Amino acid sequence: MRKQDGVQGDANGSSGKGAAPAGSRPDGAVRIGCAGWSLSSRVADRFPGEGSHLERYARVFNSVEIDTSFYRPHREATYARWRDAVPDDFRFAVKLPRTITHDQRLLGIETLLDDYLQGVHALQHKLGCLLVQLPPSLAFAEDVTSAFFACMRQATDVALACEPRHPTWFTDAAAKIMASYGVTFVRADPNPVGIAPPVGGTEMTYVRLHGSPVLYRSAYPDEVLDAEADAVRQSVQQGQTAWVVFDNTAQGEAVPNALDLQQRLEHDRAS
Repeated sequence: MRKQDGVQGDANGSSGKGAAPAGSRPDGAVRIGCAGWSLSSRVADRFPGEGSHLERYARVFNSVEIDTSFYRPHREATYARWRDAVPDDFRFAVKLPRTITHDQRLLGIETLLDDYLQGVHALQHKLGCLLVQLPPSLAFAEDVTSAFFACMRQATDVALACEPRHPTWFTDAAAKIMASYGVTFVRADPNPVGIAPPVGGTEMTYVRLHGSPVLYRSAYPDEVLDAEADAVRQSVQQGQTAWVVFDNTAQGEAVPNALDLQQRLEHDRAS
């Protein structure tokens, strides 16, 4: 597989295993956002001005997670249009398609990966992260995991985050392999297996908040947002890029929660 050229490199960057692209190099950046950029009337006044939902969203938040790529491919021109709709410091995280993670279960994915990357690399330096969400039935296998992430690293320098959902991934062996390829272990809520994920090992943290107690629907209370703000502060102190993505979108709670978390962290900078 040939690595996609001319996408993320800079004059000082390397492109070997575990290298991060220019758009996601560890810089202590805080990236608060949602899974998608739909804006309901409930929050419209927080996103003033003209333009598309994405343009208005990107004036307030500096990142977004694209989950629709999991279900269907997007054209290269679509990614380019999204890229041009947001400020220069905005970053996209893009989910790998289910054909790779769920249908092929990480095996024999070279052609599928090439097709996917040809589209997402149109985001250029605004592509901040690729998200790999694994099916709950997919157990950790060292040979499969190593081959898959080696394939990913041969194809792209973009930062990688992986959300396993089978207990066998929450082990030192799995964490070691993921860290060796510079892959961040996603911390998800609700926790899919009741085992704490590994901490550290890469230069990025990635948190996905799916809604609890009701998946995709529940809003997060103040005490949870306070704890997430503390976790972000700790990541920044360690020089990590900190992503927090709210996926509790079904009843429109993601945007208000993201705004509340962002306000907590902006208060730090103001004080």
